[in-house]
Amino acid sequence: MIALIIHACAYSRSILKNERIRAMSSNAAASGQFTIGGDLTVNRLGFGAMRITGEGIWGEPADREEALRTLKRIPELGINFIDTADSYGPEVSENLIHEALYPYKGLVIATKGGLTRHGPDIWPPLGRPEYLRQCVLMSMRRLGIERIDLWQLHRIDPKVPRDEQFDVIKQMQQEGLIRHAGLSEVNTEEIQAAQKFFQVVTVQNLYNLVNRQSEEVLDYCTRNNIGFIPWFPLASGNLAQAGSQLDEIAHKHNTTPSGIALAWILKRSPVTLPIPGTSQVKHLEENVAATSVTLSDDEFKALDEQGKREWQNQVQNQVQNQAG
Repeated sequence: MIALIIHACAYSRSILKNERIRAMSSNAAASGQFTIGGDLTVNRLGFGAMRITGEGIWGEPADREEALRTLKRIPELGINFIDTADSYGPEVSENLIHEALYPYKGLVIATKGGLTRHGPDIWPPLGRPEYLRQCVLMSMRRLGIERIDLWQLHRIDPKVPRDEQFDVIKQMQQEGLIRHAGLSEVNTEEIQAAQKFFQVVTVQNLYNLVNRQSEEVLDYCTRNNIGFIPWFPLASGNLAQAGSQLDEIAHKHNTTPSGIALAWILKRSPVTLPIPGTSQVKHLEENVAATSVTLSDDEFKALDEQGKREWQNQVQNQVQNQAG
């Protein structure tokens, strides 16, 4: 048993070493490209800037200098799409992006607004039109720009008529404050409702190999060429256990289970724009290295079926827990 454990540890170290070597020559351009709104062409693997903050997405990061080094490494690795939000910190993420990357040559900076922060892990929505306008203006100030390329409503506030929220976005677009607009955590009906006011060019929902609650939304986005930004894209749940099929596929491709989960998302649809985040350079490089992985159709299908079963089990367990 001890010998097996030692062998497994050695194999894991070998995988990580090979990942780092591959990262040295990897480039996010290998993920393919997508054009947002008809005129913003980006490499599909982006960067989510939520994790360059403190615990609970509150305050400064534990290692500020490493967070800045990570941000500066982004364009060197071919990532040209960065997603942030005014609520990350709050304000911390946008400020660090400005410090590290301004004037953003060759980069598309997307941000979000519509949530307030009362403490770590607390995110109440606030969709009053005057507040959404303030969100945009303050993000512009922190980022040092005169127009936001892509501004996304972080959540629809159920306490404010949604048409009022959509209308002020339309107004800000007409005024030239924002170039393109998107939504986050919405269903297809809400996307269609927003489309009456402005062109929805991106949708950002929770989605990964083992969380499929947004399958219908992703299919809608694929049909309508709307960029789909899956947050928390690297999750693989119980599928990543040692000896599992996911683990075996990862070994075959000389990568990690999270690298395979990312490769699966990129193959799932041509409109997916995954934004794995980190505050460490080595993890950023490992994520970019995963873009060199190409899953076969059989591997994709096997992972897809296992992921769906895992998701169905999660839903059933939730129902049983609520009933109990």
